[in-house]
Amino acid sequence: MITRKEIISGFYEQIDEDGRLQRHRHGQLEYITTMAYIHRYTTKGSKVLEIGAGTGRYSIALANEGMDVTAVELVDSNLAILREHSKWISNIQSCQGDATDLSRFANDSFDVTLSLGPMYHLYEEEEVNRAIDEAIRVTKPGGIMLFSFLSVYAIMFANYFYGNWTFGQEENFTADYQVKHFKEQLFTGYDVREFEELFLGKPVDWLTTAGVDGMLETIEKQPDFSLSDAEFASFAKWYLAFAEKRELLGSTNHLLYICRKQHDM
Repeated sequence: MITRKEIISGFYEQIDEDGRLQRHRHGQLEYITTMAYIHRYTTKGSKVLEIGAGTGRYSIALANEGMDVTAVELVDSNLAILREHSKWISNIQSCQGDATDLSRFANDSFDVTLSLGPMYHLYEEEEVNRAIDEAIRVTKPGGIMLFSFLSVYAIMFANYFYGNWTFGQEENFTADYQVKHFKEQLFTGYDVREFEELFLGKPVDWLTTAGVDGMLETIEKQPDFSLSDAEFASFAKWYLAFAEKRELLGSTNHLLYICRKQHDM
């Protein structure tokens, strides 16, 4: 039986993940907005863990800002690129690892923990909870965690209006319209409230939930889409002002759930 790692690795070995946040406007907006939220909770010298660091776009940027960064990545090809791009940076450490097992790290080790990819690819309830619990465990009391996740509705809007709606509906919803999560899905999407409820009863205080790329991935596919650099800069500032609007969250592909670890453990 094919494993989760094999499914994920097979996908990332075929795409240009290193350029994903640069080549399209929606990727650029995702990066700008995510970095804006990271900067709310970090300073030069912050000890940061990024779980599922991909090719290192965030980890390397934060290390270059003077933070003490540890990057964990599951996929061999992504990790190789991360290491090549960061080989001259002394304040970034990288290792291969899975979000569900951070046993190499001690309790209460990091000021800020970023999980900006793993929750896209975790499906079984036990593994989802283990990944969340591990991120909480290694974060210092009072420390901040940012978990990225996908909106199932935005997945539908962005990918299934091209003669394949029925397939997408069957892929992501049960017959009575409940959200589905299963390994072969590759990317799993959530109802926003469903994702937030994963943290109920855990030793964290919710700070906010924010969208990071709006409807750009859907809109950008239109042949008449156009945003000059100046217009995009203006749009990115506008979007950040409204990124936490509850009525907009379901339409953004990528979201951030941001919380603080409680002191009473």
